[in-house]
Amino acid sequence: MKLSILDQVPISEGSSPQEALQETIKLAKLGDELGYKRYWIAEHHDMKGLGCPAPDMVLSLIGSQTNNIRIGAGAVLLPHYMPFHVVEKYNLLATLYPNRVELGIGRAPGGSAEVTMAMSANFLENVRQMPSSIDNLLHFLNQSFPKDHMFSKINPTPLPPVSPVPWLLGTSEKSAIQAAEKGLPYAFGHFMSDEDGPSIIKNYKQGEASKEALIAVSVICAETNEEANILAMDSKRWKIEQAKGEGNGVPDGRKTSHLTTEEKRQLASSDNKLIIGNPKQVRKQLEELQRVYKVDEFMILTITHNYEARRRSYKLLAEEFDL
Repeated sequence: MKLSILDQVPISEGSSPQEALQETIKLAKLGDELGYKRYWIAEHHDMKGLGCPAPDMVLSLIGSQTNNIRIGAGAVLLPHYMPFHVVEKYNLLATLYPNRVELGIGRAPGGSAEVTMAMSANFLENVRQMPSSIDNLLHFLNQSFPKDHMFSKINPTPLPPVSPVPWLLGTSEKSAIQAAEKGLPYAFGHFMSDEDGPSIIKNYKQGEASKEALIAVSVICAETNEEANILAMDSKRWKIEQAKGEGNGVPDGRKTSHLTTEEKRQLASSDNKLIIGNPKQVRKQLEELQRVYKVDEFMILTITHNYEARRRSYKLLAEEFDL
C-alpha cells in the first residue's frame, strides 16, 4: 500500500497563519524523509482555520526543501481561473522541480458565496463550462491545440522537461465519469463524501480511458487507542464549531466545558468516517478500505490541535507500513 499526505494547512486555535505555514513545511520535509509518495495542498478562501488560498506559492517552498516526494495541488479550483494561467504556474513549478509536480483539479468554490463572487462573478457558468476548461488545460499542458486554433500560437512558459501530471479530484459519480472520459487519474475524497465511494471507483475503473485512482481519508494515529481518541476530539469539535459558524481555528478537543449536552453527544458520535487508533488498528481499517475500494494508495489527512501530534501520527503510519 502506498501512502500520501493531504494538507489543508490547518491553523490551530491560539496559533498564527505564519506558524501553520511553517508547520506545513516541517510536515512536508518529514513526509519526504519517511517515504510518503505525494504531498498535496488544498485551496481554501477566507475559511476560518485554514491557511492556504494559493497552493502553488507554498509548493514552491516545499519543493526547495524536499528531494523525492511528489508535490501538487489538491486541488486548484478551476472555475476561479483561466486554464492558461494555471498551467503557467504549474509549468514554472515543474521547471524548478522536474518530474515531481502534479496538478489536481477541482470544481468546488472553496469558500463562501461572497468570496466566490469576489473571485469570479460567473462561477456557476464557469462550473458549467468545466469540461471545456479541462480540455483547454490539457491542451496547454500537452501543447496539443489544433493548428487552426487561436491558442496554438501561444505557450504557457516556461515549458518544463516533464509536464505536471494532471489529476481530477471529486466526491461524486459525476467527477469520476468526467475523469474517466478525459483519461485523467482520479482522487476520491472519501473523508468528505456521503456518496457510495466504492461503486464510484468501480465505475471509474471500468471507463476505457481511466487511469490510476487514490482515496483521500481522514486519520488520527497515536501510540494508544486512548490517546488517538483524545486527539480525534480536536477535529470533531472543530466540525461542530464550523457548523455553527464559530471558532477561529482547530480547537483543543479536551476542553469541552462550555459545550451543551447535545453538542457533547454530537462530539462523541460525529465523523464516522474518521479512522482512529493505534498503528495496527489504523492499518487494519485502511486494509479493509483497500479491500472495499480495490485501490493501492491512500492520501492521509490528519488534523489535530497539536502540530507535534500531527507529525507523530504520520510518523507512526510510515513505520507501521514500512514506507
